[in-house]
Amino acid sequence: MSPDLIGLLANSTGQTLYMVAVSALLGTLLGLPLGVFLATSGHGELFEAVAVNRVLGLVVNATRSTPFIILVVAIIPFTRLLAGTSIGTTAAIVPLTVAATPFIARIIETAIREVDAGLIEASRAMGATPLQIVAKVLLPEALPAIALGLTLTVVSLIGYSAMVGAVGGGGLGDLGIRYGYQRFMPAVMAAVVVVLIVLVQGLQSAGEALARHVNKRIRRT
Repeated sequence: MSPDLIGLLANSTGQTLYMVAVSALLGTLLGLPLGVFLATSGHGELFEAVAVNRVLGLVVNATRSTPFIILVVAIIPFTRLLAGTSIGTTAAIVPLTVAATPFIARIIETAIREVDAGLIEASRAMGATPLQIVAKVLLPEALPAIALGLTLTVVSLIGYSAMVGAVGGGGLGDLGIRYGYQRFMPAVMAAVVVVLIVLVQGLQSAGEALARHVNKRIRRT
């Protein structure tokens, strides 16, 4: 590849990392409290609100079951409202965040529900408040599973960011389509695939290492 195409590849990689990092952060900030609430608001649980739990569960399931490329198109007015445009890297963060939030919420919910119920009962017996139980028991105990789940989310977002390039979102997907496919430059397409594989493998390994580290720390305590 020419130096110009290498520069484009580097710039597109930066755009992809920007989209994934911001949407993963926003998705976690939104999905974490939602997941905690879903895991603790059932019948007889810490924050019992069965009706709200069911409604939120339906919304989460509906969003998760919508194919991402359809979701991108369906929320274009919402994207324009927040970002001022529906095209570009920053605009792509909106559908990526919308897709990531319910996914992360279910990951958090599942991780918390796997915590031993005996720990919750013991904390209640010692007079801990529901918020204290969440902050000092549920989340710390669920941290290894949460770390693995968030790693899976980030890997999925990399794939989504490539898809959003097909509708003007920028990043590696856009580069692969414009140069690799439309301009018949297989070397560019191959380079894009290689970079995506490297990103996924690197993030997966880092996430697994973090989960092992957190798990060992919990066992030591």
